[in-house]
Amino acid sequence: MAVAVAVLLSAVGAGVLVGAADLGVGRVVAEILAQLTGGVSPLSEREAAILWQIRVPRVVLGGLVGAALAGSGAAYQSVFRNPLADPYLLGAAAGAGLGATLAVVATPTTSEWIVGPLPLAAFVGALTGVGLAWLLGRSAGPGTASLVLAGVAVTAFLTAIQTFVAQANTDDFREVYAFILGSLGTSGWSDVVLLVPYVALATVVLLMCARLLDVLAVGDEEAASLGIHPGRVRLAVVLAASLATAAAVAVAGLIGFVGIIVPHLVRLAVASSYRVVLPLSLLGGAAFLVAADIVARSVVSPAELPIGVVTAFTGAPFFALILRATRAGAR
Repeated sequence: MAVAVAVLLSAVGAGVLVGAADLGVGRVVAEILAQLTGGVSPLSEREAAILWQIRVPRVVLGGLVGAALAGSGAAYQSVFRNPLADPYLLGAAAGAGLGATLAVVATPTTSEWIVGPLPLAAFVGALTGVGLAWLLGRSAGPGTASLVLAGVAVTAFLTAIQTFVAQANTDDFREVYAFILGSLGTSGWSDVVLLVPYVALATVVLLMCARLLDVLAVGDEEAASLGIHPGRVRLAVVLAASLATAAAVAVAGLIGFVGIIVPHLVRLAVASSYRVVLPLSLLGGAAFLVAADIVARSVVSPAELPIGVVTAFTGAPFFALILRATRAGAR
């Protein structure tokens, strides 16, 4: 935990400092101290706005989205007992993206809504995607390959619908296209405020169920003999993971492979107990996505790459290695 927190703090520090405008390490530190102590700021009004209204909320948003996706990936892998389960591969992200797209098209003005329709629509879409992948995989037969192939098929189908809706509504195409590629560009703190309650609720539920997931790994009969209801636990975990995925997709778009890279690295480095995997996946996912965002806005600076491109570039080879190891273990 100490190492994970240190890595996250390092990524956050780098994310705040790196950017097109060079604010300087010493001046940024002095600005933070000035805000805490009421001292005189060394930054100009424009530089302070860049720091507090662009970089800091972007880093916070990246941490929240990364934690949500990595925690959801670990939860899905436990519930489905499949090391390849991932919000992106299981159709949750594609379903959430389709739901968010329909919300953008159907409700172009949402300023008067008490609760924004994007997370709700994305949540319904995420549950639909996971449900379809699970039903299709179960009908095809047991095994890792069936669920993964079902998830790929459902993802392709839902993404095709999303693309069709986007093409039919050209006025909203740019906003929908951002969902497809993934982005952490924010309009200040509004996206962070929108995301916090959903991620916080999902995180609490997942951490509360961590010990129960360890028991379920032994077997449903053993868990039932201890007074645990396996069906209820799995339902709660799937709902929480889908809520976190939906909220992340609603504000950041489709960002793949975070949920498969981070939990696997945690298992390889530390342990397989979900009392350890879940909290470390949350911290590791936050650090990973903040670091990926630094790469995304630095490689072609002053322009920036979609963050989904960076995670896919990293995650696709990693997924291939995991798939090969899983196949070798099955033999």
